[in-house]
Amino acid sequence: MPSLPDRLLHPTDEHSMLRDTVRQWARTDVERQALEHDQSGTLNVALLRKAGELGLLGVTIPEADGGAGLDAVASVIVHEELAYADPGFTLAYLAHALLFVNNFYYAGTQAQRARYLPRVLSGETVGAMGMTEPSAGTDVLGMGTVARKDGDHYVLDGRKTFITNAPEAGVFVVYAKLDGRITTFIVERGFAGFSTGAKIDKLGMRASTMAELIFDGCRVPQANLLGTEGGGITNMMRNLEIERLGLAAMSLGIAQRCLDVMTRYAVERQTFGKPIAEHGQIQRYIGESFAKVEAMRSLVYSVAATVGPQHRNRLGTDAAKLFCSTAAKEVADHAIQVLGGYGYCAEYRVEQFWRDAKLNEIGGGTLEAHQKNITRDLTRA
Repeated sequence: MPSLPDRLLHPTDEHSMLRDTVRQWARTDVERQALEHDQSGTLNVALLRKAGELGLLGVTIPEADGGAGLDAVASVIVHEELAYADPGFTLAYLAHALLFVNNFYYAGTQAQRARYLPRVLSGETVGAMGMTEPSAGTDVLGMGTVARKDGDHYVLDGRKTFITNAPEAGVFVVYAKLDGRITTFIVERGFAGFSTGAKIDKLGMRASTMAELIFDGCRVPQANLLGTEGGGITNMMRNLEIERLGLAAMSLGIAQRCLDVMTRYAVERQTFGKPIAEHGQIQRYIGESFAKVEAMRSLVYSVAATVGPQHRNRLGTDAAKLFCSTAAKEVADHAIQVLGGYGYCAEYRVEQFWRDAKLNEIGGGTLEAHQKNITRDLTRA
């Protein structure tokens, strides 16, 4: 159980109630289906809609517009608790709730919100975000997808890849260059000239799906410009910090789960006439893992308290994502080692959490990107 002060983990009664609600749901309904969807490589769309019924798809959206009216700390709570049960499903949740819903809301007009929010907050329509390209991931400014004006439409050409929720999504936030400037658009699945590729198989996070987005003369109504022409970077940067906090919180959930599993196993499993928890080598794995989990939790929640639509903390969110992603993989690796052959097999699921943890060292910003950003910010005159 967390040992940090309660006021840090959930500073309000609303935060405490949110954690209780999500934890109960995650450790029953989400837990029950996790292994099946990891093995089949499929997204549980019905479960995502259940998240909508629980009000979890609009945690950061104001109550007046149908959301929960909560903050980045609340978002971190949800991602941590869900990832404890099923990181793959949590990634799909993040792609919907943060990469689409949060991103869309804070860049959209009231007319756009009225048109799309009800469907995505309920989970009736799955959302996704298209930024990464086959030859431009971290190098966002190098993207090749372009848009041009054509009467009362924009026409998009290009490809996006590794797009989470792409096979199921009905609506997308998409970045493209308009006259050389990055601009954001709302693209619906039914738009002429738009399609998605085959599902892409992957190492981990298999309970979420991904595919390419293909724009071949895709016609987007002028009303679906999100924000202003050339304003895509502003939209992107505003959303990036809460995205990175969500991914850091997922890493925390992964690490806490692996710590709990290895600790219980070390008490129950005996070798040479005593529990393996009494062996110094095992104590090292458990002790180091506990220290990492406590450091992750302190960093993520401290940074989350400083982030909001009008409050930026790029340095803190880069640090949280950098540290937590690597620490989670290390804790998962320790869990596999403590469990030995059982850890390498699927029964205890720690091998799944190890596979899932690797994604957070790449997605939402690579380790190298975070290192570059932190160094640049610290050395800036």
